[in-house]
Amino acid sequence: MAPAGFLSKKRMEDFLKEIGKDALVHVPVLEGNVVVFRPYGQNQTINLERPANAPPKAVIFPQSDTFFTFRFIKDPQDPKKVSVEINPPSDFPEAIIFGCRPCDAKGFKIYDKVYIEANGPDPYYMGRREKTTIITLACPAPSAGCFCTALGGGPAEKDGSDILMTDVGEGFYLEPVTEKGDKLLKAQGVAQLIEDGAKYGQEATKRQKDTHDSVKKPFESINYRDLSRDLFDDDRFWEEMVSKCISCGACTYLCPTCYCFNITDEKTLEQGERLRSWDSCMFKHFTLEASGHNPRPTKFKRYKNRIGHKFLWYPEKYEEIIACCGCGRCIRYCPVSVDISEIVSNLRKTE
Repeated sequence: MAPAGFLSKKRMEDFLKEIGKDALVHVPVLEGNVVVFRPYGQNQTINLERPANAPPKAVIFPQSDTFFTFRFIKDPQDPKKVSVEINPPSDFPEAIIFGCRPCDAKGFKIYDKVYIEANGPDPYYMGRREKTTIITLACPAPSAGCFCTALGGGPAEKDGSDILMTDVGEGFYLEPVTEKGDKLLKAQGVAQLIEDGAKYGQEATKRQKDTHDSVKKPFESINYRDLSRDLFDDDRFWEEMVSKCISCGACTYLCPTCYCFNITDEKTLEQGERLRSWDSCMFKHFTLEASGHNPRPTKFKRYKNRIGHKFLWYPEKYEEIIACCGCGRCIRYCPVSVDISEIVSNLRKTE
């Protein structure tokens, strides 16, 4: 693994152009008052000062993903005989996510357990995952609602990143984390833009620690065994905790670890496509059965399911890993300020 390097802020545009020669680079861009990830191009205002409003999960897990297109072909000799031609995607493009936060990268590790390691890999997710390099930026300061350290992460967490950047004032301290990240930094054109980072290591470590120590901790640590099952199964608790929820689904769409989806066929008379689209467990129709029965008809039962999935059932199945990275987006952008960290804190067992 190559030693850490240093990228001057004056050379950032050159760096993005260089890594964009062989890959589609997704960068956080300021549009109005919102920061979103967009393919890198001209006349953009790149924003690294605050986390993007939504994580870049759509790069690897698109909001609407075409599994395959299909076409109905009639036999000209026998019109009653129809065959179906299916055309799956042949390949996935090389991609780079630049400037996301460590919690965003950690979110993909939650996806990996489901879409790669369990029950056979999902070829669509895995195809994009393998061709995507993730360059994260250590958080210069915590944002409202962040509680990553309470979940074992941190504003300079490396898990899920290929390269970790730390702002050290006049530039960025670059630490290769994986072979993929190391290869990118050693590429000829990129290496010419990178300086020796040895003298910036101490400053980077100090800034990382200062930010880490300033993140709020609604609880010291959490394990799925720490949650009270009696309280979790108490409907009155959930009715009180989420009475103001309006079931808008923003918390799930903005979450780096939520992966609920629906599959539909969209077609005309002779052709169409099969799509996987994001869905939300907070929507009433998500569990609505054809019979009209809904096992989760109320919002508090739906929210209970969301918390249960992240903090009980996922860790029970996947090596005690909590399916929440503490990014705080669901707290910051909830229109009625439902606080997941407060709810989980209230669920913890007491003496």
